[in-house]
Amino acid sequence: MSGALQAFQERIGYAFRDPRLLERALTHASWLQDHPEAPGNNQRLEFLGDSVLQLVLTQALFTLFPEEREGVLTKRRAILGRGAFLSALAREIGLDRTLLLGANEESLGGRGRDAALEDAFEALVGAVSVDGGLEEARRVVHALYGDLGARLASLEGHANPKGRLQEIVQPLHGNQAIRYDVLSTEGADHERTYEVGVFLLERRIGTGRGTSKKLAEEQAAHEALRTLETSPGGR
Repeated sequence: MSGALQAFQERIGYAFRDPRLLERALTHASWLQDHPEAPGNNQRLEFLGDSVLQLVLTQALFTLFPEEREGVLTKRRAILGRGAFLSALAREIGLDRTLLLGANEESLGGRGRDAALEDAFEALVGAVSVDGGLEEARRVVHALYGDLGARLASLEGHANPKGRLQEIVQPLHGNQAIRYDVLSTEGADHERTYEVGVFLLERRIGTGRGTSKKLAEEQAAHEALRTLETSPGGR
């Protein structure tokens, strides 16, 4: 096995008994165009890994939120399993650097494609489950995700910054403590840009710009969340 794959195993905290499974998990379909002698690509492992990942996340969320409703748990599982997040996790562990890609796919920027990284991440989970069993796959997934509650809070805030801001502020200051005001507008009606400020008890804690009030408010909420996270007395 190459030094790169050895280092990759160290990063994910799992040593494969059968290194061929790891190589298969990292083999993009385009690799076979240039290397027809290769034993196969990662699509079957990706199919398996998708289901394993869903099971691991489902059980983790079921335990982490014992009083939460099914609908909320389903939404949170979707956030933790969405493609953009999986591709970000793949980059965190350097999976993008270890992918086996065909020359044409490489030249077209395939190494940076979210879809390719998402599939490879799921294939990796599938490969671990085949090599070491479900419990090892669970351990590796939890290690790669880290603190699941913290990950989820960050992702939920990113997906719904206004809701996340309200959740933080409401217990301390009540339901009416946050308001959004349009500070300025620019451009003609068909290409208008809005600047919106978000205020906490009359103190502006974030500003955002966007081509609609909704987008500008979301941008302002993102900035407000950063303000509250970095300011010791921000709340």
